[in-house]
Formats: sequence, structure tokens, C-alpha cells
Amino acid sequence: MQNKRLLVGVTGGVTGLLAVLLVKYGNPPNMGYCIACFLRDISGGLGFHKAAPVQYVRPEILGMVTGAFVAAALTREYRAVGGSSPLVRFFLAFTAMIGMLVFLGCPVRAVLRLAGGDWNAIVGIVGLVVGVGVGIYFLNRGFSLGRASVQHNINGYIFPGLTIILTGLVLSGVPVFYASTEGPGAMHAPVFLSLGAGVVVGVLAQRSRFCMIGGIRDFILFKDLHLLTGFFALLVVAFAGNLVTGAFNPGFTGQPVAHSDGLWNFLGMALGGTAVTLLGGCPLRQLIAAGEGNTDCVITVLGFVAGAAFAHNFGLAASPQGVPVAGQWAVVAGLVFVLGIGLWGAKQFAATGGVGLEQHH
Repeated sequence: MQNKRLLVGVTGGVTGLLAVLLVKYGNPPNMGYCIACFLRDISGGLGFHKAAPVQYVRPEILGMVTGAFVAAALTREYRAVGGSSPLVRFFLAFTAMIGMLVFLGCPVRAVLRLAGGDWNAIVGIVGLVVGVGVGIYFLNRGFSLGRASVQHNINGYIFPGLTIILTGLVLSGVPVFYASTEGPGAMHAPVFLSLGAGVVVGVLAQRSRFCMIGGIRDFILFKDLHLLTGFFALLVVAFAGNLVTGAFNPGFTGQPVAHSDGLWNFLGMALGGTAVTLLGGCPLRQLIAAGEGNTDCVITVLGFVAGAAFAHNFGLAASPQGVPVAGQWAVVAGLVFVLGIGLWGAKQFAATGGVGLEQHH
């Protein structure tokens, strides 16, 4: 157990260090890594939304999936599984993404924002913890998305294969994708540095089972600090790195790619936290598991991408100027949806004697 905890801590620390390095060499401030933001950028880079400032096929994401796939294959942990409530997973992820884009970050970026001195992240992290607590409430009452079944390996190879193809196109320099000329999408570290940083995190996260949500969940449920070690290692190392590079800028106002509306920072991350707890892992963990052959996690990632496209096509996402009214209503609707899914799933579990959302005969 001690060695596993050490590996989780190393994963968090290396992720924090590389995040600071990526920002120093071009990524947006306090955004060395942000799974939600980067999937949003990829969604725009592929033309799924037309928000010009946030379009870029982020090599970090491609590297994470590739690194996880290679690590799983080399250690014989690759296994194609799936088939557990795919449509529910898709819409939970879709809704979670809207909440995260109202906060302007995933759990990883929430910690990186805090490490950079953005005190708005404290409100978001509190919302995240509350959301995880709500998700645990439903899990304790039997909520389940069902068991995944073993599938033919070709099902698991498709997503890593597409990722490798996208990586080749990015490295070729052929202008086949949309790319921002201003805004966060135009800010990025050199391609090979970004890709390499993604591969390193992908390998480490695959080996350690690193998960931001899992750490909070396990501490609340079992007082287990195993996964939470990575959470704190990420914070400490990124904070130290920001001090060294002069990127630590404490305060609520004027923070990069952030807003100071506390209510919606809280509710956005509460929505995201509840949804991803029901999904079984944070966006980073979903990406890694997708690389390992879990097609349910692939559906989840596609839900994130679709949610990002919807949020920007319909003006739901926040900006440094604040949260649009449409985004506020979307968070409220999302909370109703996620709470409804949680209640319904727990109720079905009780009614069917422990079957949950699995198909029963």
C-alpha cells in the first residue's frame, strides 16, 4: 500500500511540475493541464463548435491517451470492456462538462488555479467536495451504472487508434484543424513538449490509478488518504513551481481565464462533482481508462466533448466577464437532471433487489 501511495504522490507531483513548465512555455496561465478546457479546445479544433478563441487540438490529451494505452499494453493490463449504461454515462458527462465550463476548469485545474493564487478556486473546490458528497449519498443507497462486460479487443482499440491518427496529423503540421489566433486556444506550449508531458502523465496515471474525484470520495467514505495524496502533491508542487517562476498571483479579481462569481463557481463544480462521482472517476481518470480499453469511458469522453460543443454553441460557458444567464439556467437544469438520475437509480436498485441500472431479466 505504501508503494502505491508513493506512486500516486509521484503522479500528482510530476503533473504539477509539468503543468508549471507547460505554462512557462506557452499554455494559458493556471492551465498547464485542464481536461475540461482541453477537451473543449479539441472540440473546437475539430469544428464541433465555432467559438474562435477556444479551438486547438491539444497534444496533452492525445499524449495522455497514448501513454495510458502503451502502459496498459506493456503491462498486460489492457482489456476491452464496456456496455454499462452508455446513454446515461454520455448525458452525465455532457452535463458535468457544462458545470465545469461555468466554473472554467476541471478538478485538476481547480487545484492548479489554487496553486497559482486564484482564491476563486477555493469556492469551486468546496463545491466539488459537496458534489462528491451528494454523489456518495446516491452510491450508498445503491446507485449503480451496472457492470461492464468483456468485449472483443477491437472495440477498445478504436479510441486509442483514432488518438494516434490525430497525433500524427498534429505532428505533420498539415492545417486540417481549426486553430485559434487569439484567446486561450492560441496559447500553447511547443507541440513536442505538450505531447511528451501528456505521455508522461498518461503512463503515470495509468500505473497509479490517479483520480482527483476518487481521492475525495475515498477519504469521505473510508478515511483513506491513498488517492488524496496525489491531490495534495499536485497542489504543493505546482504552488512551489509558481513561486519559483513568479507565476503566483494571489487574489480573487483579475485571475486568468476565471471569474469571481462565487455562487456559480460553487454550483458549477457541485454539478460537475456530483456527475463525475456517479460516473466513477474524474475527467482525467476517464481519459486514462479509455486508453486502457474501457469503452464506457470512451462514451464518457465523447459526452464531455459534446457537452463542450453544446455549451459554446449555445452561449452557456462562462468567461472572465462572468456567467451568462443561459449558463446559469443550464447549471440549474443540470442539477435537476443529475439529482433525478441519482434518485431514480437508487430507487431502481431498491426495487429490483440490487440490480441498479443494469439490464435485468
